[in-house]
Amino acid sequence: MKLVLVAACALLDVDGRVLIAQRPEGKQLAGLWEFPGGKVEPGERPEETLIRELHEELGITVAEPCLAPLTFASHAYEGFHLLMPLYVCRRWEGTPMSREGQALKWVMPNRLRDYPMPPADEPLIPHLIALM
Repeated sequence: MKLVLVAACALLDVDGRVLIAQRPEGKQLAGLWEFPGGKVEPGERPEETLIRELHEELGITVAEPCLAPLTFASHAYEGFHLLMPLYVCRRWEGTPMSREGQALKWVMPNRLRDYPMPPADEPLIPHLIALM
């Protein structure tokens, strides 16, 4: 089975809220909410992926020392297995805004279950709640 590595980031604001993004129409799992991030490209480290993806998706600049690994998800989808490290970031430059048409929401970690998420993202929620 093919292994797919995707890096995800929980951006935490000063109020302790986490940023989630809604997958746009036309994408797999459209309408579900997820942590920003993306697929790790060949030769790329997960931290480099997040720096690139957070700039592309949200228009923010993140320094690598500001990315702290928290936990990871391992989930079998049909046709591939997803391995997804989740990093926490509390410091960045710029204001996160949608650059790819996705809806964004700042949510308290204990309210994340109110938003339907892909199966791989759901096990990450208790770790964020425990962190806060």
